[in-house]
Amino acid sequence: MNRMTDKRIISPIIFAVMLLLLSANAHAVIDGIVATSSLTVELTAKADHITAPDGGSIMVWGYADDNDHATNGSRATYPGPTLMVNEGATITVHLKNELPVPVSMIFPGQSGVSTTGGTSGILTAEVPAYDANATEVPVVTYTFTADQPGTYVYQSGTSPELQVEMGLVGALIVRPNTGPEYAYNHTDSIFDHEYLFILSEMDPYIHKIVEFYGPNAQQLIDSDHLSDYFPLYWFINGRAAPDTMLDPYVSWLPTQPYNCMPRMHPGEKVLMRIIGAGREMHPFHYHGNHARIIARDGQLLSSAPDAGADLAYMAFTTTSIPGATYDQIFEWTGKGLGWDMYGHAPGDPLEPHEYAPDHGKSFPVVLPEKQDLTFGGFYSGSPFLGIMGSLPPGEGGLNPNAGFAYMWHSHAEKEMTNYDIFPGGMMTMLVVEPHGVPIP
Repeated sequence: MNRMTDKRIISPIIFAVMLLLLSANAHAVIDGIVATSSLTVELTAKADHITAPDGGSIMVWGYADDNDHATNGSRATYPGPTLMVNEGATITVHLKNELPVPVSMIFPGQSGVSTTGGTSGILTAEVPAYDANATEVPVVTYTFTADQPGTYVYQSGTSPELQVEMGLVGALIVRPNTGPEYAYNHTDSIFDHEYLFILSEMDPYIHKIVEFYGPNAQQLIDSDHLSDYFPLYWFINGRAAPDTMLDPYVSWLPTQPYNCMPRMHPGEKVLMRIIGAGREMHPFHYHGNHARIIARDGQLLSSAPDAGADLAYMAFTTTSIPGATYDQIFEWTGKGLGWDMYGHAPGDPLEPHEYAPDHGKSFPVVLPEKQDLTFGGFYSGSPFLGIMGSLPPGEGGLNPNAGFAYMWHSHAEKEMTNYDIFPGGMMTMLVVEPHGVPIP
């Protein structure tokens, strides 16, 4: 079978139409299952399909929230449900299995995980393969206390080289007791908005083998295809661009509920929770400014207790390592632009968090006439924050608040494609909104 025979073509016109469908109402709160002192979830490992922006349909294995009937009918999702608790909370996961192979869950970074039920696996207790004739439904229960704040990953501990690729992976966020605006128990981790970036990739050929050969797929894949790994899709939170910028829980992506489109005001702090959820490294790049990396793998970068993030460092690209997590703070004030981003006259009052040395400085060039310009979907018609300019009919439309838009994306060119078609893949947009525009 030639892995290129299913390649689909998406024209620039189709891509433009898809961009026009994007909602301007991004979601600033991380979506998922939320609890405080304790969390009990009922999950089932199932097979389903996700949709790529190029029209491709990919079979996946995912963890389904059995209690989420309203959103997607308790279907498997990619990634699995994001679990969010407060520091010290007890987490109990009851896992069932509808797949033709044994499955499990492991929680890297969590200590004292106890299990009941199932069979003994290499890393943890496993739920046996689905048996339609079984008189009882096997369940494995995993219980632990999330006693350290931070960003973590959970995944299958059974044949992870295949099952994580198939989609059995998700995020766990543990919030500190200090307050909801803290990522850790120190002021160095204060933020205004937070966003999750689960970075992953897929080789659709492996997924086809699993779909066609079922329980026999593991032997076929082990013999050749895992060593010949060749991904053609790249995702943020289970979506490839431009779907990353759609609202969460849109009805036509029932197995891909989570979006990723950061929004902020000048001077605010955005917490970026980055998870390497695949088997490859991804150089995730954020235009507009550097970010301050304050934690790795749920550990504040600190030289001593109570020292804060004194070992934090600035980066313009985060090389996301498989299985690793990163917490980092991104800020933007317009510093260094060299001109007044609001179009102020020198005597006008300063805006909140405005970079004062550029106040009143004129825009450094004269823009060409509109007939000589090419307009992007996020261009407001004006170079100034919060000011709408005139646009030709049918142009713009994705930036109704006249914010500044920056592309955030993988710095590996191939990872900004959907099955070799650019643009797409591991990409989204940050929009810096003018003050007064609400960010949920």
